Amino acid sequence: MTGSDASPSFRLAYVPGVTPTKWVRIWNERLPDVPLTLVGVAAAEAYETLRGGGADAGFVRLPVDRTDLSAIPLYTETTVVVVPKDHLIAAVDEVTSEDLADDIVLHPLDDTLDWERPPGRPAIERPATTADAVELVAAGVGLLVVPQSLARLHHRRDLTYRPVSDAPQSRVALSWPQAETTDLVEQFIGIVRGRTVNSTRGRPPAEPQPKARVKATDKAKAKARSQDKGGAQRKPVGGGSAGRSSRTGSGTARGGKRGKPRRRT
Repeated sequence: MTGSDASPSFRLAYVPGVTPTKWVRIWNERLPDVPLTLVGVAAAEAYETLRGGGADAGFVRLPVDRTDLSAIPLYTETTVVVVPKDHLIAAVDEVTSEDLADDIVLHPLDDTLDWERPPGRPAIERPATTADAVELVAAGVGLLVVPQSLARLHHRRDLTYRPVSDAPQSRVALSWPQAETTDLVEQFIGIVRGRTVNSTRGRPPAEPQPKARVKATDKAKAKARSQDKGGAQRKPVGGGSAGRSSRTGSGTARGGKRGKPRRRT
């Protein structure tokens, strides 16, 4: 994409739990000649992927180091606790961190929540990934608190989840290298922000249409004709009043009959 002879293409990274399908579909409709390639990355590797040129932009989880990366926050996820279907928590609609105090709560190494202190009792060993932690929940080893999208991603029939009202929340953002804000990146930003295909943002202003200039000229000519016509109207001569003859100076209408003169005797 940086070479003058290279065919344009766009690489989009995304972390687990994010579903970019809608935006990819719009991209393919608007830019059918520019192929978009999806690059799945772990949450902890997303920033280095962008910095290293492995993707032009990516859906990541905040926070983002704004020193060299730009980011547009998109949405905030609900945080849930994943439990076996026969667990007591499955019988309620919502829980707090305090409700998990007596349970072992797994804290995987790829956890994306910014905990000051994770709830519950810690496990002897931290699972390497969220997927490994879900398997341990299914085995009855403990519970797992994650963003809702990850609970859906690793869904199992023998597990369910419930919202945790006071847990930290995960925010998803679109990010890209500040030094590489290309035209294609701008196009994708517009798609994510919901701009229409006719949006002029990021595009040069359109040239005025010839019809508009013709209409303006026609209006000027019409105005000039109107002024000329008004100035040519005939006015009364010598300030005479309406209805008075210019010859006789009287009110007698022009062309009226005169009385017959008297004969002298």
